[in-house]
Amino acid sequence: MSSASPHHRRGARAVLFALLTTALVGTLVLRPGAERAAAAPAPATFVHPGVTVSRSQLDFTRSRVDAGAQPWKGAFDRMAASKYADLNRTPKPRAVVECGSYSNPDLGCTDEREDAIAAYTHALAWYITRDERHARKSIELMDAWSAVIRDHTNSNAPLQTGWAGSSWPRAAEIIKHTYTGGWDNSTRFATMLRNVYLPEIINGSNSNGNWELTMMEAAVGISVFLEDRASYDRAMATFRTRTAAYVYLESDGALPRTVPSQNLDTREKVVKYWQNQPTFVTGLTQETCRDLTHTGYGISSISHVAETSRIQGQDLYGTDVGERLRHALGFQATYEQGAAVPAWLCGGSLHLGLGPVTEVGHNALHHRLGFAMTNTQALTERTRPSGSNNLFVAWETLTHGDNPA
Repeated sequence: MSSASPHHRRGARAVLFALLTTALVGTLVLRPGAERAAAAPAPATFVHPGVTVSRSQLDFTRSRVDAGAQPWKGAFDRMAASKYADLNRTPKPRAVVECGSYSNPDLGCTDEREDAIAAYTHALAWYITRDERHARKSIELMDAWSAVIRDHTNSNAPLQTGWAGSSWPRAAEIIKHTYTGGWDNSTRFATMLRNVYLPEIINGSNSNGNWELTMMEAAVGISVFLEDRASYDRAMATFRTRTAAYVYLESDGALPRTVPSQNLDTREKVVKYWQNQPTFVTGLTQETCRDLTHTGYGISSISHVAETSRIQGQDLYGTDVGERLRHALGFQATYEQGAAVPAWLCGGSLHLGLGPVTEVGHNALHHRLGFAMTNTQALTERTRPSGSNNLFVAWETLTHGDNPA
């Protein structure tokens, strides 16, 4: 995780955010030749639960687990045995979470991310088992943080906010819209997302692409929970621009697309930003030559936003977003499984470790749209049941493995 300049908080940040959201929503400036098709507007009525996983997907998962069918039963068992499903978990909220580069210092960073994943884990466990103890534990975790947290600081603040902010709304969507036992502090939780998380991420980042993709994933999910159409539109517009700049397609031309604010206006600057990779081929990402782990973060966020968008009524899998995702998965999966790395690619050496990030995209593109995706399928099936990356990805064989809903 590359570092960014430290963030210094200003009292007028929330006001400025509101003004910028109103003034800038939907605006995009793309370099000549770039795709100019704007993202479709936010739905008039949001679908709930609707962040990464839908009610129909949850119902399918529950039916398969109840039937003891694989891979879902094995995936559930892995989740249930994890530390995130522990009913004795004690939340560890902080008023200020301080995260430096590579989470050094780690003052609440791991605690926040893992409590958010745990809240989501318990929400899933509640839905599948109908054991209300899990719903109440999810609420306990969300309430503990919404009562305390006020800020994120230091160089990794935007990324940390994106990671935790991706998991919180997944949990909250399931609990708020499926648990009838009551959640007295749901409004306070919504205020936390609006005032602490959204202003930190909605403006994006000029750092490595996985940062902004994760930040936009969080912003989209938060916008769905808040039913904030303006923030949803703005985050989606940034997401479309960044996705096009993160995964190369031959149709892009001699050089990859760029994010205008980065001023990558020469070949030399672009090559340096792409980890000193001078040769561009379909499916290569901006971080492939850094390592496949960070590349996996970016691919995962592209998958998550595309899935949320589909649930909300706009299927991005049929657009260039889906095309880039399909090729990125296939390209990375090929080398993750041990294919020889050619000399022209990253100097002939790759740092592997893609992570549990293939299920959502594979399910959408292979099972729903019918693409073969041979390498992605082989990697997905080999690594089942997928677990968590302990940052913002969790239990996707359970929720999206071969899920037709």
